[in-house]
Amino acid sequence: MPSAGLAPRRIVQLSALLAMFAAFTAQLAGALLPNVPTFVAASAAGLALDLYLQHKQPGLLSLLGRIRFDVTVRQLLRDMLILVGLLRIDGINPLSEQSPLTIALLGFYLLHFACQAVAVLVRRSRALPIVTRNINTSALGLVAAPPRILARRPGHRLLTFSVPATAGLLATAATADAYWGGIGLGLALCLAGAGTIHLGTWLLPGKRPASEQKVLEWLDGWLAEYRPTVGMYFSGGTTSAYQANMWLSTLAALDGKPLIVLRERFMVQKIDATDVPIICIPKVAHLMHLEHSTLKLLLHPANSGKTSQVLRIPSIKHAFINHGESDKLSSCNPYAKAYDEVWVAGPAARERYQLADIGVEDKDVVEVGRPQLAPIRPYAGASTGPYTTVLYAPTWEGWTNDPGNTSVILAGENIVRELLADPKVRLLYKPHPMTGSVDPRAGLANERIKAMIAEANAARGGERPGPEAAAELALRTAELDRLTSTAFRAGADEMERMLLQGAPDTGRAAAVAEATAAWEVAYWASFPDWEHQIITTPRPAIYTCFNQADLLISDVSSVVSDYLTSEKPYAVANTTGLSEEDFRTGFPTVRAAAILEPKAKGVPALLESVRHPEKDTLVAARAELKEHLLGPSEPPSLVRFDRAAQALATKADERRARMEARLASEIPGQREADGAEEEAELDASAEDSVNA
Repeated sequence: MPSAGLAPRRIVQLSALLAMFAAFTAQLAGALLPNVPTFVAASAAGLALDLYLQHKQPGLLSLLGRIRFDVTVRQLLRDMLILVGLLRIDGINPLSEQSPLTIALLGFYLLHFACQAVAVLVRRSRALPIVTRNINTSALGLVAAPPRILARRPGHRLLTFSVPATAGLLATAATADAYWGGIGLGLALCLAGAGTIHLGTWLLPGKRPASEQKVLEWLDGWLAEYRPTVGMYFSGGTTSAYQANMWLSTLAALDGKPLIVLRERFMVQKIDATDVPIICIPKVAHLMHLEHSTLKLLLHPANSGKTSQVLRIPSIKHAFINHGESDKLSSCNPYAKAYDEVWVAGPAARERYQLADIGVEDKDVVEVGRPQLAPIRPYAGASTGPYTTVLYAPTWEGWTNDPGNTSVILAGENIVRELLADPKVRLLYKPHPMTGSVDPRAGLANERIKAMIAEANAARGGERPGPEAAAELALRTAELDRLTSTAFRAGADEMERMLLQGAPDTGRAAAVAEATAAWEVAYWASFPDWEHQIITTPRPAIYTCFNQADLLISDVSSVVSDYLTSEKPYAVANTTGLSEEDFRTGFPTVRAAAILEPKAKGVPALLESVRHPEKDTLVAARAELKEHLLGPSEPPSLVRFDRAAQALATKADERRARMEARLASEIPGQREADGAEEEAELDASAEDSVNA
């Protein structure tokens, strides 16, 4: 299936490549014969195709760059062939007419490379040592970025500014009049020269930002003024932002002054809407400025290579809060012992760490619950509607490629086939976004499952909501998009985005939450209750899918732990090869689950127990396991989380007080000892001089 989906794209790319080489071949043939119509048409077509690909197929052009056939080489070749054609065409005097044209063309390329040099200097001058969001940075003298075509798109700039030159030279070839070539090259020179001068104004004092030293001094001043107390530290790849985003509402609700500390520049725009100030500090040396701030503790939702760098700051306490808990070994990473405390949801995770025996002491494990599970609604009994909604949310194959990680490969198609065979089931299929990223078999199975669901929908059919439902969804989507996305112009760089996002956006997070709730209502209302859904986009989120479902089928993952807060029935696919008894023993989160074997023959009985609660024998087990996994319902998780934060902050204060007392008592005595030692050395030296 993936290869079939990629085939049209590859055909387009191959066709574009063939067309480009055909244009060069026709241009060469037209120049050598010479054949003026062919020569002019091929030259113009080649430039037009290159411009088109710059907009529509940039990936293809980057591939050409890898084989050293980049845009500069292509345009140089195109212009060289034009000059060859002018030499071969009758009626043009190569000595008296072409020499000035050639010199002007060389001057154009000199200006192009000069503009590129200025662009490099401008980009470097605008790369600040930090990136911020929700912080007023007006004191740094930030200005908008220069036009993108001048500063960041050299290939597009070369081709665009070449249009009048190429048009003029081709007009000369068609009319044998050098006048047109002169006009075209003159316009190209003016464009390149004016662009270079305009770009150079960003190097003048009025547009240059503050120096690195000034920016770091500003950072120290802002930290002293804001006085942060609790922060969230995050570092990760392009697809990992969800690990931090799930904690935004919790961080904002804590007592104190919250702060988000990032390490990758691109991550600043991947953090969801929040009122919390964000600072990205890429360099380790600059990160140490946090040591002298009022920041007391940092919360870590994920481990990364750069985490060890911030752990070096002794004045800050560190708590590992993770981005989800499951029975997987990855939930008990030995790296956790590097933190001052490990915060977990409930007793199950505490036991998991002790059984793992990885060096995390029990006294450093703190049970705080899962505050972000508040939107999940509790079980309200069996569905009274005509359909039983089943959410199948398998996890991905994981880095270990263990067949027990995901059910998609061995059991996914069987589970879906059994569910689709029941006419009273409505299936919501939400695979993990990384499915197929390690094992291609998972990706292929995922595509086959999607095809099965699409086929079932086509066969089922039925009434659909009216156009007003789609209109309402479109309205809610537009409103949510407006709130969650910042409309940056195409040429905006990170400095310009800092400028635009400088003012604290108070109330935006609450507005987004309200708009999201309205969008979710409109989303589910836009589909008929009989239609199966394939959900592969970030919206709707997994928690709103929980609220729609009467039953969850998943794997051993944090999805199961989170779903248990509803106490609804759930099932876990056993693709580990273990017996059911060993599977339940080895993975505590499945103790209250129905277990499905790879053939999924137990699906009909499972559906029967969901529709008839009196046949559900696991009700009490789910309630007991929920408390074991997530902790007690009272006090609420957010209260326990905040208490843990305050307690760890107190430990940070106590340490600072001890260090200040120690320095106050040790430094004067050390100075006296050093002075006495220095005086003794001087006396000994004087005595040696006298003896000499």
